[in-house]
Amino acid sequence: MAYQGKQDRRCDGVLRRDLLRIGALSAFGLTLSDFCSMQAQAAAAKSAKNGKSKTPPACILIWLDGGPSHLETFDLKPDAPSEVRGPFKPIKTNVPGMQISEYMPRTAKQMDKVALIRSMNSTLGEHNFASHYLLTGYKPAAVLQYPAYGSVVTQVRGGQQVIPSNIALRKPNPMATAGYLPGSAQPFVILGDPSKPNFRVSDLNPYRDVTNARLQRRRSFRSALDRFDQSVEQAGKQAGAQASDPAFEQAYRLILSPKAKGAFDLSKEPAALRQRYGRHTLGQSCLMARRLVEAGAHFVTVTDRGWDTHDRLFNRLKEGYTGGTAGKIPKLDTAYSALLEDLGQRGMLDNTLVMLMGEFGRTPKLNTRGGRDHWPGVFSVALAGAGIEGGKIIGSSDRRGEGPADDPVSPADLARSVYTLLGIDPDREFHTADGRPVQVNRDGKLIKQLLA
Repeated sequence: MAYQGKQDRRCDGVLRRDLLRIGALSAFGLTLSDFCSMQAQAAAAKSAKNGKSKTPPACILIWLDGGPSHLETFDLKPDAPSEVRGPFKPIKTNVPGMQISEYMPRTAKQMDKVALIRSMNSTLGEHNFASHYLLTGYKPAAVLQYPAYGSVVTQVRGGQQVIPSNIALRKPNPMATAGYLPGSAQPFVILGDPSKPNFRVSDLNPYRDVTNARLQRRRSFRSALDRFDQSVEQAGKQAGAQASDPAFEQAYRLILSPKAKGAFDLSKEPAALRQRYGRHTLGQSCLMARRLVEAGAHFVTVTDRGWDTHDRLFNRLKEGYTGGTAGKIPKLDTAYSALLEDLGQRGMLDNTLVMLMGEFGRTPKLNTRGGRDHWPGVFSVALAGAGIEGGKIIGSSDRRGEGPADDPVSPADLARSVYTLLGIDPDREFHTADGRPVQVNRDGKLIKQLLA
């Protein structure tokens, strides 16, 4: 327990408990996250691959918060000097010529599903600024906060559904917000740890004395108040405002739907499959992400903290903080490989985009504490599913992992490509509260190698 809490602290001091506060929905007689989102039924779309009518692809984002080392995961440099190549060795994958970390043997068997970008580069090396850039495709601006991927997807697909459209498992990165979009596009945050035996989603059940009939009466009363408020507003004064509280409406739909609540119940999964994902927080979060997408969620973010490895890199990435237990990379290996395998076996991978990334990479040279510092100059991002042709490497880094050797890819390029894969027009315009038009993606170029 000596390192309890320290493993999830970034070097900028951000702690789990600092990222979110829970609001109250007193009209329900219960509490629920204010970050509930109102969502949308996706319109049917034609799949270019097989011509069948399908909904637009869902997305699972595995966010490695803190900045994962590309030199210890997907872009090892075995021929570089010892202070660059680090302590890990590369292994072969099921794709000829593609190698990854020796501590990712299960992922190595799934790389034929993955398009690996090794030439990502950014100019931002501070955690929050870099995260904003990677999660939105826009560099931070003093006058405007841009929406993250999940919020854009929710805003575009519109409408309402029982399962939240934009879900964050565990506390999300503080930059993963709706930005200038309405509060209804905020992620629905699941605070508990799905690997714990007593895990449950807080407040999906009303207080003991609050029956369904009472909930319906309270909803009707609230609707009447909303209509009254609207009737007294001057025309145009509240242009674009929502007629009702999206958190209240989402809570109402979730509480009254056994099917929706069942999507959060991992006990329905076979024990062998849960073991395959790994009986740890990341593994069970990835399994839940699959269940939520299967139930109709459009975007699910799984956040894994502890990748800010300024010191003791070998221990932290391989063995864990206390030694003798799995570190960050072996846990990622079980969770990520199981998710790709599971989605593939269920026929879901073609219609689910899986993104694996963090805010930047790590310095090519090991520091005096046996770790690596922030390095946005070049790093890796892995994508699979949604029609992507797997088993390919896009771009490369130089021999020391300092910068792109060819085909540099910016966060804006990544965003344009991701939105295209998800069936969203990157040139589409939203409007801020004061009416300013803003494109979904402005500066990016399409990564054509991603499109099969």
